[in-house]
Amino acid sequence: MNQPETFTSPIGPLITRYLTLKRALGRRAVSMAYILRHLDRFLVSCHAAGLTRETFTAWSESMASLHATTRRGRLRTVYHLCLFRRREDPHGFVPDPTQFPPQSPRPLPYIFSEADIIRLLAAAEGLSPHKVSPLHREVARLSIVVLYTTGLRRGELVRLALSDYEATHQVLHVRRSKFDKSRLVPLSADAAMELDRYLTARQKLGAPCDGDAPLLVHNHGGRFRGYTGEGFGHSLKQVIRAAGIRTSQGRAPRIHDLRFTFAAHALLRWYRAGVDVQTRLPALATYLGHASVVSTQYYLTFLEATAEAASERFHTHSAAWLTPSVGEGGRP
Repeated sequence: MNQPETFTSPIGPLITRYLTLKRALGRRAVSMAYILRHLDRFLVSCHAAGLTRETFTAWSESMASLHATTRRGRLRTVYHLCLFRRREDPHGFVPDPTQFPPQSPRPLPYIFSEADIIRLLAAAEGLSPHKVSPLHREVARLSIVVLYTTGLRRGELVRLALSDYEATHQVLHVRRSKFDKSRLVPLSADAAMELDRYLTARQKLGAPCDGDAPLLVHNHGGRFRGYTGEGFGHSLKQVIRAAGIRTSQGRAPRIHDLRFTFAAHALLRWYRAGVDVQTRLPALATYLGHASVVSTQYYLTFLEATAEAASERFHTHSAAWLTPSVGEGGRP
């Protein structure tokens, strides 16, 4: 059973009330609690009498080694805490968010082609089982297929338990993921076949079959343990590098780019079929577990780029015969 959180700085009671409110509103507030715990310990370590402009600045400077985006996120968490305090103390300090590190532009995702996916599967097929990971090949293959065909987040796949797969209906149950949202994710026939093949290999090795057992397992640190997000990411990145796939900047694509690829390919299929893409966005948002359709609209930027490129290519190759020739007297 988890022990109740204890905050011992002068603003400890304020933090406790703030987190209690957020959780009462349905937020798990895991990262929020982590950040505020870090602030609380900092205030204790420097014997601060409270959260003032000076202590806030000192705390911000203590995180100078972190990426600007990470610092910005932490500072904004405390900014909202200070706004909450203003309800009780109208004169309480509130930092100026315009002075926070600027938000970094989102990295341009890599959209995998079907040929890229074939190369990834070939690289996974070439993996050999070993003592720490007897299902090395099977886990890699299944991960590529599921991430590519469902758009799941990496953490969602890692947290799946055996009971989260309904074989009869070929559906995955993603529980309490980002934004505390749960959803059912139907699998394609190929993805369900790959998952059934993996489960058969998993059972032959004697892995536990109770519903709470993790779906993806390895033997690092113990038999049939579930992957951490970091460990899973490291393993799959090796497959991506082995496949020789590189972005235009010469880097290996991110695992999250498989999620982008799923969304972009779905939008492109609708575009080519003449479907009104805007009317389909709510369905795609629900499938991907987005908090709102606004997040899903971000993927349209890649669809528009693809459509523009296709239009330009069509113009380059077809302009000559589409433009009527002009004969004598100015008539075609």
